[in-house]
Amino acid sequence: MIIKYASKEDVEAISAVERECFPQSEAATEKEFVERVKHYGNHFWLMYEAEKLIAFVDGFVTDEYDLTDEMYENAAMHNENGAWQMIFGVNTLPDYRKHGYAAQLICRAVDDAKQQGRKGLVLTCKERLIPYYEKFGFKDEGVTDKSIHGNVEWHQMRLTF
Repeated sequence: MIIKYASKEDVEAISAVERECFPQSEAATEKEFVERVKHYGNHFWLMYEAEKLIAFVDGFVTDEYDLTDEMYENAAMHNENGAWQMIFGVNTLPDYRKHGYAAQLICRAVDDAKQQGRKGLVLTCKERLIPYYEKFGFKDEGVTDKSIHGNVEWHQMRLTF
C-alpha cells in the first residue's frame, strides 16, 4: 500500500471512490474535487494498492472553529496557515473495508496536523460512527447546527492536541 497526497491526475479516481462510498445527496462531485485538489491537494491522503485508489481522507485547513456546509462547497476558503484541519470525508471502497486502511489514513492526517502545528482536527459524522472516531481521540460535541449536508443529522467531533 502506498499513501500519497493528491494531484489533478488523481481526481477521476477520487470521484469514483466517493460515488461508491456516499449517497448521491452527500457525495462531492468531480468538479468539486477538481477545485479541492487545486486548493489543497496536500490535505488529501490517498491509499493506493498498485494502481488502484482504495481509500482516501480529505479536508482543508482553516481558522474557523466549526465545520460548516460552506466549507464543502468553497475550496478557496482553505487557509494553509489555519489552526484546524477539517476532515470532509473518510472513504474506503466496500471490498477493502474492515482491514484498517481508513484508520491508517486518519492516523496519517493526525500526524501531519501535529507536525504542522495545528490545534487539532474536526470532522462530522453520523451517530453510528461516533465510537469509531472516539478510538482516535475525537470527542463528540453533539449534533451540529452548522451542517445539514445531504439532509442528514451530523455530530461534530474534535480532536484537540
